[in-house]
Amino acid sequence: MAESLFTPEEQKKFDTEIAEILSHYPADRKSAAMLPALRLMQDIKGWLPPEGIKLVAQVLGVTPERAYEVASFYVMYHLKKPGKYVIDVCTNLPCALRGAEKMLAHLENKLGLKAGEANERFTLRETECLASCGTAPCLQINEDHHESLSRAKLDELIDKLS
Repeated sequence: MAESLFTPEEQKKFDTEIAEILSHYPADRKSAAMLPALRLMQDIKGWLPPEGIKLVAQVLGVTPERAYEVASFYVMYHLKKPGKYVIDVCTNLPCALRGAEKMLAHLENKLGLKAGEANERFTLRETECLASCGTAPCLQINEDHHESLSRAKLDELIDKLS
């Protein structure tokens, strides 16, 4: 299974790092390492391909369905291959009151994507609170946080990526 999933370098990284992760958990509680194991797979592959989820399940001694349930619950995991830049726009109430919905609409026009869509370069998502209510509106690009955004700051950020 893993031979077709990984390059030799990726296989070595996975083997080394999963062993390190598992060393922090009792042998009879390997399933508790689910979140870091899924994160490791995503860090290596850029997303969670079905074969990767199955491998994580196998290593942790759980069913593939259980690993998928966890992976599909959290928005930080990508079950489809994302664009090079994943843009998460907070539209919770504090951000909405400070113009997040207009910011999202501007991004949709600028990128030619609707929230929830992706192309090779960008994945645009509307997300819940990014814990920056005092510096709204905010967004994350590949988990890098940007706050106190204006239209000019937003354009500058996106133009740097294009």
